[in-house]
Amino acid sequence: MVARLVIAAPSSGAGKTTVATGLMAAFAGRGLKVSPHKVGPDYIDPGYHALATGRPGRNLDAFMCGTGLVAPLFAHGAAGCDLAVVEGVMGLYDGAADQGELASTAQVAKLLRAPVVLVVDASSQSRSVAALVHGFASWDPEVRIGGVILNKVATDRHEHLLREALGGSGVPVLGVLRRAPAVATPSRHLGLVPVAERQAAAVEAVAAQAEQVRAGCDLEGLLALARSAPPLDAEPWTPASDAASGAAGTPRPVVAVAGGAAFTFSYAEHAELLTAAGAEVVPFDPLRDEELPEGTAGLVIGGGFPEVYGEALSANARLRKAVAELARSGAPVAAECAGLLYLARSLDGRPMCGVLDADARMTERLTLGYRDAVALGDSALAAAGTRMRGHEFHRTVIEPGAGEAPAWGLRQPERRVEGFVRQGVHASYVHTHWAGAPGTARRFVEHCGRSRA
Repeated sequence: MVARLVIAAPSSGAGKTTVATGLMAAFAGRGLKVSPHKVGPDYIDPGYHALATGRPGRNLDAFMCGTGLVAPLFAHGAAGCDLAVVEGVMGLYDGAADQGELASTAQVAKLLRAPVVLVVDASSQSRSVAALVHGFASWDPEVRIGGVILNKVATDRHEHLLREALGGSGVPVLGVLRRAPAVATPSRHLGLVPVAERQAAAVEAVAAQAEQVRAGCDLEGLLALARSAPPLDAEPWTPASDAASGAAGTPRPVVAVAGGAAFTFSYAEHAELLTAAGAEVVPFDPLRDEELPEGTAGLVIGGGFPEVYGEALSANARLRKAVAELARSGAPVAAECAGLLYLARSLDGRPMCGVLDADARMTERLTLGYRDAVALGDSALAAAGTRMRGHEFHRTVIEPGAGEAPAWGLRQPERRVEGFVRQGVHASYVHTHWAGAPGTARRFVEHCGRSRA
């Protein structure tokens, strides 16, 4: 059994990431093995969690992976750890649009049988905090709110008023945090700036968050609450379901995975699935490397911020040419969101790889939400008719939005076709979680093996 806490809030912006990351770092600094998790599809927060704990940050998304996989994925990530800290998403009871509690922090807390700590932005309230906490604690009797952390408290007098108001609520105050600019993390058009773009500053921010939490929170009380979680009856998830069935001794095809500051969005399970499926996973940085890894038989280009690094990506003409040649050879290429933009003919007027007859540009409009998708044709990722769930999160557009052979037909929020399938290329705005789609990694690696042969 792993001791565990879910860090939630009444709404976005209350300070969940600061508190969760600070707790992770503070407990890790005590010598505990801390497993970090994030509810929902967000890629950026897990980077800070990994920095705080020294372990991969992992997502728990009930929409993309299904409710039945939440506890097994948690058990896989938390194996061998002393404590798991799960950062929530949005408000505690907010989930997928028009889907009830699906994919909400509350649902994940129930699936994990984990106590919840509610982080409340107390900057503009005093006695009303008791009504707010009472409402959240009583809304769903299956959700156990075991404590509250008051954030952005102004003065000792303010703290006294808040504690007095909560005295009869039955929910203990397990922390009081003052406003602290040093713990702030800069944001951009899609949220926080990723760790890979601000390594030194990110290290300092996480250290400041840990110090703030140590000074303002009852760590012993929080640990006792985490240890009060009942046993979790779940077998750990394993990537073995995608294990290759090829002959022993067969050379492992090299799958190059884009990384670096421009391509920071990836789920830890993807590399594990590719490895289990028989691939040799080799990372590379399109900002620095002028060639693909030696022997590359397939390419995975995930999400990130190519629009921020458009000039540098365009200037690396040798790598752009290598990517285009690999795609023209028919080798499997899986590209999501940022990868889609990188394969385009241009991004904000700058030349990209030219694999797709399409041009991309930044806009002011945010496209955000979960997607139900069906594969409209066979590709290296999915057979025609395969249904997958994913999400979109971008402020760019690509024109045209779909090729002659689209990647997906989407069913929500409106029906449309999207993405490109061309030879071995599957490029789309839709992010997917392969743990929720067994066989995806194996299919991709099998195509890599055939392409190499």
